[in-house]
Amino acid sequence: MRRTVVSGVTGTLIAGALIAGAVAAPAATAETRHSGWSEARGVQLAAERAAAQGIDWADCPADWGIPKPIQCGWVTVPLDYARPNGKQIKLAVDRIGNTGTKEERQGALLYNPGGPGGSGMRFPTRVTNKNPLWVNTSKAYDFVGFDPRGVGRSTPISCVDPQEFVKAPKADPVPGSEADKRAQRKLAAGYAAGCAERSGWMLPHMTTPNTARDLDVIRAALGEEKLNFLGVSYGTYLGAVYATLFPGHVRRMVVDSVVNPSREKIWYEANLDQNVAFETRWDDWKEWVAANDATYRLGDTAEKVDEQWQKLRAAAAKAPLGGVVGPAELTNFFQGAPYYDSSWAPVARILSKYVAGDAQALIDAAGPDLSDTAGNIRSENSNAVYTAVECADAKWPTSWRKWDRDNTRLHRDYPFLTWSNAWMNLPCATWPAKQNTPVDVKTGKGLPGVLIVQAERDAATPVGGAYELHKRLKGSRLIMEKDAGSHGVTGIANACVNERVDAYLLSGKLDSRNVSCDPHAAPKP
Repeated sequence: MRRTVVSGVTGTLIAGALIAGAVAAPAATAETRHSGWSEARGVQLAAERAAAQGIDWADCPADWGIPKPIQCGWVTVPLDYARPNGKQIKLAVDRIGNTGTKEERQGALLYNPGGPGGSGMRFPTRVTNKNPLWVNTSKAYDFVGFDPRGVGRSTPISCVDPQEFVKAPKADPVPGSEADKRAQRKLAAGYAAGCAERSGWMLPHMTTPNTARDLDVIRAALGEEKLNFLGVSYGTYLGAVYATLFPGHVRRMVVDSVVNPSREKIWYEANLDQNVAFETRWDDWKEWVAANDATYRLGDTAEKVDEQWQKLRAAAAKAPLGGVVGPAELTNFFQGAPYYDSSWAPVARILSKYVAGDAQALIDAAGPDLSDTAGNIRSENSNAVYTAVECADAKWPTSWRKWDRDNTRLHRDYPFLTWSNAWMNLPCATWPAKQNTPVDVKTGKGLPGVLIVQAERDAATPVGGAYELHKRLKGSRLIMEKDAGSHGVTGIANACVNERVDAYLLSGKLDSRNVSCDPHAAPKP
C-alpha cells in the first residue's frame, strides 16, 4: 500500500494448457450478488467484446522506455460498468511471451505492484533483465503488465499542477499549534477540490471493484479462460476483491504484503495501523545502524541514532536544507528505510554524510527535481490515483474532531509517520464524489487455493492483514517470513519463499499447512 509519492512496493510472482480464446464471464457470477445485476452484466458484455477484439500488440512507443521484445497494446473498458455502452476508456497493457516451449506455456501472469497508483508496465522487464527469481516462472507464463485506470497511460487523472505538487519545502507535518492544523486542513480541502476540478468526471469510477472488473476484461482480451495474478501491497486488495467478485475466474493467485481487507479497516483504520507498524520498523532500522556504528558513526545505540535524526529534523525545521528540504521532505525520504531493507544502507550513508558535514547528498536525495518534468507528472498522477481510489472505496470520517483525536493519540507513541499520513489522507474527509461501501471479501464458488506471502514486521501492510485475508479465503495458505519486514517479499532472495512461489505457479502446489520461513539475509552496511 502506497502512502506517498515514493514507490510503495517492490514487486515480485498446474498442470494443463489453457484454452486458446477467452471464455466470457458466465451470466451469474459473484459480481451479481455483490454489486447488482447491471454491473455484472456490464462486465460480462465488456469481456465478450474484449475477447472478440483481442489486443493489437506492437512495439512499445519509444517514449514509454520499454525495451524490445516487450510489446504494448490497449484494452477498452467502460468508464461505468452499469452503463457498458456509454463512455469508454483505454487501458495500456504490455507483455513478453513465455521463454519456454509451447508445451510449457500455462498462459498469462498479470501483475499489479500496488499503490493505489502504481504502474505494472515494468513487470515484463523481469524477463529482459533476466531477474533470477523469475526464470522458472517466465518459462511457463507470458508476463503481462498494465496501468490501472487513471494511472500512467490509462486515461490518467490529476489533482494539481505537477510542478506545483513537487515544490518544496512543504509545511512541517507535525503541527505546533491549532493554526498549523487549520492550515493543513485548508490544504487538504483544496487538494480535494483540485481533484474535482481537474478529474471530476473520473472520480466516481476510480474504485477497486472497477479496477477488478477491468482486470477481468483484460483477462478476456488476452484470450485467457482464467486469471493468473500476482499482486503486491495494494495489489493484494485488488486481488482479494477480484477473487470475491469473480471466484470462478481465478486459476492461480499470489498476494504479497497484504492490505487488511476488513470493511472496518478500508481505508481509514488501515492507515492508522500503518503508523504503528512504521514506528516498529523505523526502530528496527535504528538498531541496525547502531550495530554498524563502525561504518556510519551515528551512535552505538538506537537512542543515539535517534538523537541524530531529531537534530537533523530540528535543523531542517529551523532552516530547510538547501532551501528545499524541511521536515516533510525528510520524512518522505527517510521512510524508505522502514519500507525496504534495500534502503537501509543508502539512507544510513546519507545521514552519516550529513552528520559529518556534507549535506548535499541529503539535499539531492530528499529535495525535488523541477527539471524532471516527466517524473513529476508520474509522481503527481500516482498521488492523485492513491487519493481517488482510497477516498472512493469507502466512507471516511468527516468530523475533524475524530481525525484530530485519533492522530494526536497515535502521535504520542508513534511520531515518525502519524501526522504525515493524516494530512495525506485528509482530502477524503471532504471528498467531492461518491464514497462507497467496501466489498465484503470472502470465498466464493470455484475459488482455488490462494497463496499469501507476508513479512512479519512489514510497515506498509501490517501483519494483521495477512491473517485476516487467510481467514476469509478458504483453502488459502500463508507463508510468513519471520523476523523480517521488507515490503514485497516475493521480490527478495529467500529460498524458503521463492521455491514455494515457483511450485505454486508452476504446478498449483500448496503446502498442507501454513509455513514460517527464516528471514532473508540482513542488509550489509
